[in-house]
Amino acid sequence: MSVRNVAPGVQSVGAIDWDRRLFDDLISLPDGTSYNVFLVRGSEKVALIDAVDTTMEMALMTNLVSAGADRIDYIVVNHAEQDHTGLLPLLLEMYAGATVVTNKTCKDLLIAFHGIPEERITVVGDGDTLSLGDRTLEFLITPWVHWPDTMLTFLKEERVLFSCDFLGAHLATSDLFVRDSAEWHRSAKRYYAEIMMPFRNSIRGHLERVRKLDPAIICPSHGPLHDDPDLVLTAYGDWVSDDVKNEVVIAYASMHGSTKVMVDHLVDDLIDRGVRVRQFHLPATDLGDLAMALVDPATIVIAAPTVLFGPHPAVITPAYLANALKPKAKFATVMTSYGWGGKTVETLKGMLNHLKVEFLEPVQVKGFPSPEGLEAISALADTIRDRHAAVAVDWPGTA
Repeated sequence: MSVRNVAPGVQSVGAIDWDRRLFDDLISLPDGTSYNVFLVRGSEKVALIDAVDTTMEMALMTNLVSAGADRIDYIVVNHAEQDHTGLLPLLLEMYAGATVVTNKTCKDLLIAFHGIPEERITVVGDGDTLSLGDRTLEFLITPWVHWPDTMLTFLKEERVLFSCDFLGAHLATSDLFVRDSAEWHRSAKRYYAEIMMPFRNSIRGHLERVRKLDPAIICPSHGPLHDDPDLVLTAYGDWVSDDVKNEVVIAYASMHGSTKVMVDHLVDDLIDRGVRVRQFHLPATDLGDLAMALVDPATIVIAAPTVLFGPHPAVITPAYLANALKPKAKFATVMTSYGWGGKTVETLKGMLNHLKVEFLEPVQVKGFPSPEGLEAISALADTIRDRHAAVAVDWPGTA
């Protein structure tokens, strides 16, 4: 990423990571990512917002030289995670007069992660400001917008919000600002689902604070920037709301076909009843795609055969994921086929204990689904239709 102008006195000096495909040994990055860093020049002082992952040392150093950053007075750290602070120790060596500016929680993490000397850290609180001369940085403490240490930084005169991980996207693109809204939306929704969804209730309040700032530009730490902030604010408003869609996500595995027959029957019955369905065969599913699908539906169904005494291993990680991400679904249930016994239903219900849902009557079938078993599935489809009628909204354009 070359040095590019974002607003008067603000330059982007970060790096595009075109080739990265895994984050935290956990999150797949099908579209790469970026580590956005910003140089803010005032008439008296210069601030750097964030520092890239250690793998991008050459890119940041080259850009700082190209930008003529021979002096940096402040390094603002909005969040201590290493993809934002990997080069912080090196930067503090290069710029011996620089002071780290962050909040109390982040300060403690920076000392733990990088051994940053306490005397080089200045702690700020919510609403505190820092003068750069003719420009002013204001800090918003926003805990649990991803991590407990997260804060946002607002350049008041230019109305530029440096939003940290909040409102970002894992997307490597040569566009400085969002230009392909469909491409951005998919990446941003996946990012929200995998990273932000567990903190939906906290985010809702902080989103209103951002709206009141009325930013002209939003600069997240990952992905393209927003010169049309309403695009991302509207999307997040939908995602963090309590509104659920008239949709069922069915995640399943099947060993000898019995569970697949159950799933197929439920899918057909739901379609006949006007309910939208998304079906995921778990052994072949990208967990990021599943996480993204969990943002909207009113109901989640996990279907699995019993292996020995419990659920098929392919559903364990997705069930754990759903429980950790805490989507806003209103209902959940389990379908299982078994041979001689087991506790698949009890195990999966226990794994979803963090979901604030009504558990609908599970369907358990011994062997291949009998007519009675299929009738129970049809009854489940009826229940889902009736429950959705009370709480769910249809997708735009649905008749």
